[in-house]
Amino acid sequence: MADTILDKPERQRETQTRISVLLPLPFPGPLDYLAPADMVHPGDIVTVPLGRREEIGCVWDTQSAVPADFAPSTEPAIDIKRLRAIRSKQASTPLPQSLRRFIDWLAAYTLTPPGLVLAMAIRAYNAQAPRPHLGWVRGDAALTDLRITPARQRVLDSLGNAPRTTSDLAAAADASPAVIRGLAAAGMLREMPIPVSAPFGTPDPNFRTPHLSDDQESVATELRHAVDARKYSATLLEGVTGSGKTEVYLEAVAECLRQGRQIMVLLPEIALSSQWTDRFARRFGVQPAIWHSDLGGKRRRETWRAVSLGQASVVVGARSALFLPFPDLGLIIVDEEHETAFKQEDGVTYHGRDMAVVRARLANAPVVLVSATPSLESLANVESGRYRHLTLHARHGGAVLPEVALVDMRAHPPERGLFLSPVLTEAIDQTLERKEQAMLFLNRRGYAPLTLCRACGYRMECPNCSAWLVEHRARRLLACHHCGHTEPLPDLCPNCQAEGSLVPIGPGIERILEESRARFPDARILVMASDTLGSPQATAEAVRQISHREVDLIIGTQIVAKGWHFPHLTLVGVVDADLGLGGGDLRAAERTVQLLHQVAGRAGRAEAPGRVLLQSYLGEHPVMQALVSNDYRAFMEQEAAQRRPGFWPPYGRLAALIVSAATPEAADALARTIGEHAPQIPGVQILGPAPAPLAILRGRHRRRLLLRTPRNLAVQPILRHWLAGLRTASQERVDIDIDPVSFL
Repeated sequence: MADTILDKPERQRETQTRISVLLPLPFPGPLDYLAPADMVHPGDIVTVPLGRREEIGCVWDTQSAVPADFAPSTEPAIDIKRLRAIRSKQASTPLPQSLRRFIDWLAAYTLTPPGLVLAMAIRAYNAQAPRPHLGWVRGDAALTDLRITPARQRVLDSLGNAPRTTSDLAAAADASPAVIRGLAAAGMLREMPIPVSAPFGTPDPNFRTPHLSDDQESVATELRHAVDARKYSATLLEGVTGSGKTEVYLEAVAECLRQGRQIMVLLPEIALSSQWTDRFARRFGVQPAIWHSDLGGKRRRETWRAVSLGQASVVVGARSALFLPFPDLGLIIVDEEHETAFKQEDGVTYHGRDMAVVRARLANAPVVLVSATPSLESLANVESGRYRHLTLHARHGGAVLPEVALVDMRAHPPERGLFLSPVLTEAIDQTLERKEQAMLFLNRRGYAPLTLCRACGYRMECPNCSAWLVEHRARRLLACHHCGHTEPLPDLCPNCQAEGSLVPIGPGIERILEESRARFPDARILVMASDTLGSPQATAEAVRQISHREVDLIIGTQIVAKGWHFPHLTLVGVVDADLGLGGGDLRAAERTVQLLHQVAGRAGRAEAPGRVLLQSYLGEHPVMQALVSNDYRAFMEQEAAQRRPGFWPPYGRLAALIVSAATPEAADALARTIGEHAPQIPGVQILGPAPAPLAILRGRHRRRLLLRTPRNLAVQPILRHWLAGLRTASQERVDIDIDPVSFL
């Protein structure tokens, strides 16, 4: 339902007031409209005219919550006589003030039009309230008014105190719907709304209280106190893999539930949700609300509405859950906070972990960042006193950390054409003989990352990107993992027409599967990769098979590093531990040690001890030494020492400008123009322009510039002044990425 407010005649405009309405469109700010005084307030969802069409928008605050450094310039005065009136006010719960302030803050921080951020918050909004379902109850007409046939009598006998739908009643009475309609026409049945149950159950904080160790209880008590304080605080919860971090922070969730407040839990990959939600249900008796992009439209609308009405106590989801309209947010948990999957790279670019901290501060709620391998950014915030640091040093239940050893591939190379060292294959044989599970990890999808012609040297390359095509032998095709282009695997070389000359170079996970089937013919093998696990349901089934020991050998990409608990897994073999250390990525070493540490942490999580073997040609590399010594903290201190002098993050600020155009000449010209107008400010450094590592993406030519400043200097005002007045052609774009994670 909506209250209609048609455009008013001129004489009635004196009774109206000027309001700001933010539309989910790329305007620089809210637009001004008229509305009857005291009828609409900030946060209300309204329908407004825009040109010849109508748009849904949100009444916005006249006083911005944006920090002074980010505030846009003052708008010129507007003649109120030129303003149009809003069409209607939607009968829905207003967007909470903390969410509106968050939208303003994120838009200003990322230099994004605020309407595009609002679009993420109201994308699932439905102007129409759910239509009530109707059922049948006994009417007021007397039985003598209509001849009662056996079918009619069965319908009347099947009625109860609660209304029943036509299909339900027809099935119970073994009668046709026409019989029911005839009884209704005679007044012997009447319709009544069917009570709608809450879409989500209410979690019981005392449903099953876990047994915590002394260390776990000490940390849980600290988290409960943070929730009890009902104010903003940021805590980094660090714990070795298998230390029970989830059970500990669920105690903070329980305390928040006792207060009747709402909780948001962010996971880096929704594939994690199945095992996480099962654990949640065992602790609290019901499933939480789920939020991610794969939800159907109806379920998304139901969840959005339930959150806005306070009917969803706990929401677990991907980074987009940050934009849900929580009216009483009491706690935010960011699990696996180090994961780069929290960074949104398309559209509005933001880091889910960092924005979760902002969302908590604006909601005056505590936030807990959780990881076994914390990011250097979070450790730096601990060092500066911004975050509190809580640590779990030991695995839960007496389990011990796995032994990690290097397999020197120079001393123990695999057979020609194969990729598993004899040291690793022998260890797998021994593990399978003990009826335990083993895992092989390679963070590379497909069969081979490169296909070339051995006759002329031609390499199969994507026509839209400067990237090699990856062979997927099971599907007989070549694919680009950047733009999605696919083409059949040819029989002839496209360049020299040689037959049978195309050969795969390097291993992908499919090639390791092929080798494993030949080497371990009796093993039951399961592949865990995004290509094979296309949905949360498929992931849940894979986890079930592993947990029930229906699998002997798991072969997986980075999805297997995501916090799984496999109690019978005792051996992890990393096929190529050096992968990821090359290139000029600022965080290459940090990411590699985090990923491999997490993979290693899947082993030996129960009674049987675990073992990890890293196949490497770079055994002396600091990353390999840190993994073998299990001294993550020492490695991160060394990493910090290398970044401090040059003001690299987290000890400085970065912003990337990605210039793209339809032709290389246009991209070069625009990038050169931007570079020539670069600001000359002490302490500010501009790197580039230069071709991006991925110089062509989806047919567009790309150039990059990088702005670097000390930590105490905000990049947003510099960028705003730098790019003011820049004019681009229709086929040219300049994208800004504040705090970039990827440098492609």
